[in-house]
Amino acid sequence: MNKNIKLAVAGAVLALSASAANAGIIIPAGDWTVDINGNVNAFAIMGNFKGNHNITGAVANKYDANGRNDTQGINTGLLPAWLGVTGSTRQNDTDVSFTISLQPGVSSNTGAGSASTNVEYRQAFLTFGDKSWGSFKLGKDLGIFASDAILNDMTLLGVGGLSAGTSMTGSGQTTTYGGIGTGYIYAAWKGQVAYTTPNMNGFEATVGIVNPNQASMNELYQERFGYEGKASYSFAGDALKGKIWVGGASYRITLAGTPEFTATVGDVGANVNAGNFGLTGYYYKGEGVGTTVLGLDAHNAGQKRDSDGGYIQATYALPTKTKIGLAYGVSRLDKAIGDTGAGLVKENTRYTAGAYHPLTKHLNLVAEYSRIESESHNNLNNENNVGSLGAILFF
Repeated sequence: MNKNIKLAVAGAVLALSASAANAGIIIPAGDWTVDINGNVNAFAIMGNFKGNHNITGAVANKYDANGRNDTQGINTGLLPAWLGVTGSTRQNDTDVSFTISLQPGVSSNTGAGSASTNVEYRQAFLTFGDKSWGSFKLGKDLGIFASDAILNDMTLLGVGGLSAGTSMTGSGQTTTYGGIGTGYIYAAWKGQVAYTTPNMNGFEATVGIVNPNQASMNELYQERFGYEGKASYSFAGDALKGKIWVGGASYRITLAGTPEFTATVGDVGANVNAGNFGLTGYYYKGEGVGTTVLGLDAHNAGQKRDSDGGYIQATYALPTKTKIGLAYGVSRLDKAIGDTGAGLVKENTRYTAGAYHPLTKHLNLVAEYSRIESESHNNLNNENNVGSLGAILFF
């Protein structure tokens, strides 16, 4: 993983030390330093499902095709298994780096167990800059908007929710959903050109243009780039440390036979830690951006649907160094003008309890329970109960 993601994981109120998250296999190579890094994780996942309703935009699964509502499987969690290579050097008073990574799954539902679709390629980018004037990033990496929401989610090292509309345990998928769609919109992995300011006594900002071809938008033409940005302030004192951030995004949507519209969204969040206690709060609100994934169910015949949501999360580190956490998240989607879709999701909610124990400096044992509920505008409900046990190893 790149530096930003590793540092975020280290600070994501989980039982993982910063040294473990930053550890990599460092290889000097002439003018370059090569960092080989990543993780392997796997979870035994058990699910029980109540409700068998067709709800457009639901995160909670319904029964399978045979009407069964109990299932088990083994899969990676929200954070996929990861193998990343970063090369860095300094030339002409400029820091230069590249990052390329791949994310293989640990599960496949094919008979041979080797489905090629169970591998993702989330990063391929270069950076250049200096601490005095900032840095530029060009290529594919985690989106700017909503990135802090997912990187501070405690289910990042666990499972959280499952992948709606697929195997009910997520088995055979690259990742589970964590808190995506139940408290925040997925930042996703996007081609981008972004500039990040130098760190100015804790303040930092990033702005960028991103690829506008979000598949869930169903755009006919890519009229302009997507715009995304965020600003944050990090602080550390004797008794309190944390981070506050705000962000936003804007996309221009052109659809066949419907009016054009501009999708906009903003967010605000904070993570604070005092002693063994940690607290994270997050909220977003948008027009025409939909829910779960940017652009999903965002409009009705070109009329924008409003959406909002957020999550709150509390953690406490026990004397055994085990970190326990409780979280609640919700994502709401309103009807548009003239919207008659009674089966449209009204809200997706999630309750999660987790325990994260550092067995070694690099290895964490994880146990989680989540309840995910989806309610439609005509008061239909699906409910999932998901338990998981597993481990995640960073290198």
